[in-house]
Amino acid sequence: MHLMGEAIHQLREAGQEITAHEAEAVRACILLHDIGHGPFSHTLENSIVRDIAHEQISLWMMQRMNDEFGGKLTLALDIFTNNYHKHFLHQLVSSQLDMDRLDYLSRDSFYCGVSEGIIGAARIIKMLNVHNDKLVVEAKGIYSIEKFLVARRLMYWQVYLHKTSIAAEIMLISILRRAKELALKGEVLFGPPSLLYFLSGDITLNHFESSPDTLDHFAQLDDSDILSAVKVWSSHPDKVLSTLCHDFSNRKLFKVEILTEKEKGETLRKQYLEEYQHHFNISEQEAGYFLGIETVSTDTYSPKDDTIDILLKDGTVKDIAEASDMLNIQVLTKKVEKHFFCYCRL
Repeated sequence: MHLMGEAIHQLREAGQEITAHEAEAVRACILLHDIGHGPFSHTLENSIVRDIAHEQISLWMMQRMNDEFGGKLTLALDIFTNNYHKHFLHQLVSSQLDMDRLDYLSRDSFYCGVSEGIIGAARIIKMLNVHNDKLVVEAKGIYSIEKFLVARRLMYWQVYLHKTSIAAEIMLISILRRAKELALKGEVLFGPPSLLYFLSGDITLNHFESSPDTLDHFAQLDDSDILSAVKVWSSHPDKVLSTLCHDFSNRKLFKVEILTEKEKGETLRKQYLEEYQHHFNISEQEAGYFLGIETVSTDTYSPKDDTIDILLKDGTVKDIAEASDMLNIQVLTKKVEKHFFCYCRL
């Protein structure tokens, strides 16, 4: 939100007309755009709720608040959904060079104790302008953009998609899926009411759209709800749930192997399934909770999406991938894919 204020100030200095109402709306938009994230970020999108992205939940929450505030978020919603005629305001909220990315790279870098994500956000913002209703960066800011893209790539593979992060997320997803399976069968589980609401029913898009209570329950969830449940479930009679929860609570995370060939994962999967069945005396289906095959990919910069455009001194505009003389900018446009095989260590 602070960076958004800085960007608004810069664009006004560059001659762009941004009214007080627009400035307030775009600041509210950046403040609320990720409000739909559940506990542990994307984990719940793959476990207790089905096929619902956090962006959609953010939109529902903003719409609910707009009703409660008597329409004061109407313009913020138009900017969020890119239905406002000044499209560059939406780019400040959601694009390949939005204020969110400028914020989280430096913040996450600081809290993780790595220097790779530190970027010159102030310098980039100082170079922002608008050309034909599209956000552009003045030519003298090109090196800051290059550093930003390289930093984003390094942070993704060193932090966001680090093996430990992948292992912990897959493990937590397995825990929640097992808990949900048991709850749907009528098993009584410990948990806060809002968590049990999602575990005991097959919550879909229709529930959010037809019942206001569903969004209320989702808003009540936080990390402590999940952690307290996992702690108690560590002593649950179900062997699968208790083992996973005990290991997760004691940081005995899944082991992770990076596969050169995805097919190798299937061979390993069959091998470990047999081991788990024998070791825990459980079925093949239950043994499946103790491993996972995850394919992750990132193309640090995608010219197919909302491009990062450089405004040259002669007034022409070029995509950063073309304007940069840095060889690895072209490399950054290629999608990199890695296959992870995660499994429980016996």
